[in-house]
Amino acid sequence: MRWQSTIGQVALGALLAAALSSQAARAVDPRYPDWPCAQAKVPEISIAAVWAGPPLDDAETKWKDDPKISALVTKLSARRFPIEDAQKEITSFLSAAAADKTNAGKLLFAGLFDTLNAQRASVMNGLERVMRKQRAAAEKIRDDTLALQALQDATPPDQAKVDALGNQLTWETRIFEDRRHVVKYVCEVPTTIDQRLFALSRAIQQELD
Repeated sequence: MRWQSTIGQVALGALLAAALSSQAARAVDPRYPDWPCAQAKVPEISIAAVWAGPPLDDAETKWKDDPKISALVTKLSARRFPIEDAQKEITSFLSAAAADKTNAGKLLFAGLFDTLNAQRASVMNGLERVMRKQRAAAEKIRDDTLALQALQDATPPDQAKVDALGNQLTWETRIFEDRRHVVKYVCEVPTTIDQRLFALSRAIQQELD
């Protein structure tokens, strides 16, 4: 049983290392070799892609000076806050702004754009950091797999060392797999942020029309 378990670890280690090498080779865009997602990496969303409202003028730098805008931006940009509730908050806030509605809308959009773009960049940078860790982990798994094979082939094999390295390899592959599952989930987050920014921008523009 112990022998079969060790062979399974060797096979799994080799498969994981090969899978990561293949994934890196199939990078969606060679400019971003550490990008682990199937979706193409778009480093930053442009204002023009999500805003067709009035010119922002100095709103891009002034929104942080307004405490109410800053507080609302923090609230609306939180992904845990339901998008439907966020849209209602926008309607209520801009309706209360009355004659200053246009300026308030520009400031609110500028704040949401800055904040959500920063969130998006943070998530994407984190994904690339994890990918680099995965590449290093794959190399370690590959090296430990070869070392385990050498220990098994020794005559006589040192069973204590075989067991110790086999356990280490099991732990390494488990961490590798856990990270892989997390990356698959987190790869959806930039798209979710894009969709949120577009929806909130549209809600603001509808109030300004």
